[in-house]
Amino acid sequence: MTKSSTKTRVRYSETDQMGVVYHGNYAQYFELGRTEWLRKLGVTYKDMEISGIMLPVISLNCNFIKSAIYDDVLTIETFLKKEPMVKIEFEYKVINQNDEIICTGSSVLAFMNMKTMKPTRCPDYLLKSLGF
Repeated sequence: MTKSSTKTRVRYSETDQMGVVYHGNYAQYFELGRTEWLRKLGVTYKDMEISGIMLPVISLNCNFIKSAIYDDVLTIETFLKKEPMVKIEFEYKVINQNDEIICTGSSVLAFMNMKTMKPTRCPDYLLKSLGF
């Protein structure tokens, strides 16, 4: 699986006084898409951390196209960019209920050994779940 779709509704607390989603919340939408993408593979951040792996974000990019507003239903499409090695790269598309693209973006996360705090290779169980 290289693509996943996750839906969420814009909550009031995510908006500014004009009812527009505050730009900083898009990082959380990307995280929601990413964690649900993993969950659909049968992997959770909790499981990875129990096994001694963490995934810090080392790069984040967001391109704003249209405003999302309070009560919009957003679909976060999450795409795996390529086979993960020491890093895993995602692309995102956030679409509203009218099929309008709200924003696009990308993130890069590094697999880190929690004991040594050094980069490590993608766990074999994740590669297997991805078919690599």
